[in-house]
Amino acid sequence: MKYRLTRHAQEEIRQRGIPLTLVESVLAHPQQVIPEREGRKIYQSQIDFGSGKLFLLRVIVNDDVDPVIVITVYRTSRIQKYWR
Repeated sequence: MKYRLTRHAQEEIRQRGIPLTLVESVLAHPQQVIPEREGRKIYQSQIDFGSGKLFLLRVIVNDDVDPVIVITVYRTSRIQKYWR
């Protein structure tokens, strides 16, 4: 999938130490896609970042444009809260 990172997304990926390869993996093959407000969707997958514990990697995108714009990226341990 072709995509473009906003400056905010670039900063969040760097600050949170999220490998870009994982972001690309979620964009290409998300376990779930959740519609958000108009023009935005959340691509998310459960991922082990190497500690043996699962986290939810959430990639918020505007996919109404080409290429897709990644607005922000974060991981959370609160899988039950966001998993549908």
